[in-house]
Amino acid sequence: MKTHDFWYDLPQELIAQTPLQQRDSSRLLVLGRESGEITHRHFYDILEYLKPGDCLVMNDSRVLPARLLGHRPTGGAVEVLLLRDLGDKRWECLVKPGRKMQLGHEVIFGNGELRGRVVDVLDTGNRVVEFQYEGIFLEVLESLGKMPLPPYIKEELADQERYQTVYSKAVGSAAAPTAGLHFTTDLLEKIREKGVTTAFVTLHVGLGTFRPVKAEDITEHHMHSELCMLSQETAEILNATRKAGGRIICVGTTSCRTLESLVNEDGSFEAKAKWTEIFIYPGYRFKAMDGLVTNFHLPESTLLMLVSAFSSRENIMSAYREAVNERYRFFSFGDAMVIV
Repeated sequence: MKTHDFWYDLPQELIAQTPLQQRDSSRLLVLGRESGEITHRHFYDILEYLKPGDCLVMNDSRVLPARLLGHRPTGGAVEVLLLRDLGDKRWECLVKPGRKMQLGHEVIFGNGELRGRVVDVLDTGNRVVEFQYEGIFLEVLESLGKMPLPPYIKEELADQERYQTVYSKAVGSAAAPTAGLHFTTDLLEKIREKGVTTAFVTLHVGLGTFRPVKAEDITEHHMHSELCMLSQETAEILNATRKAGGRIICVGTTSCRTLESLVNEDGSFEAKAKWTEIFIYPGYRFKAMDGLVTNFHLPESTLLMLVSAFSSRENIMSAYREAVNERYRFFSFGDAMVIV
């Protein structure tokens, strides 16, 4: 199967630049997994497509405000993006401009409450930066850092919490698990009142999620690695759902990749954690997931391939053409789709 099989035309003006004022008022395209039937609703209508006994699985990862704007002691501007915590106050970082940040060079953030020094230059061009600060690093980041918004979003984010889900808890993602951005605490309460259980997994989203597929044949693409975790409590909820005949519905491709990476061969679950490089594309046999809530993904992306594997390429590409015709909003701050 070719990468170009997952191409579609998207007018630039349909790429959502800012979140809607009300999270759950976004539009919802309901797609029949087998039939390909399409219904247009709003996200708060998702209640109608969930049944008592179902389990909604959400990724509770929280985005690290990992984009730091600083300056060199000589005054030149520097942008540092935290990629990976290496311990001992050292992080692997993407630094711009790289030519100005060589081994031993320093950068100052804010009024000096955070400082960094390049202690290694990696083969990838990334830098290892050692930081100096007082107190707790996450608190310093909350004060100085900005959200690392995807490259297709050009607008500044007025409220940083709008790039976090209302249930985010475990700090560590470089990007939000965006399907969850549509849920409000009130909507989740109504879902639970209906008899739908909720369970949480953790997958820290890496920047590799935005990496384009460059191989002509999709099977030659190598996925980036991400850490995913499943707790004992969630494993018990999922096993009980399965035993009672309920459906497991994932909120987002990250929840899907977590469950499909950690599920046992017999479809059961246990507490587990691993680094996953799972690549799901048409032909994949799902062992864990019965339904999916997701946003609209970039053309030729691994995420578009994943949703095509869950329904069919024909159904998904048809739904995307319909969404473009109906002027849906696309990508991170855009509208949603549920496949059941």
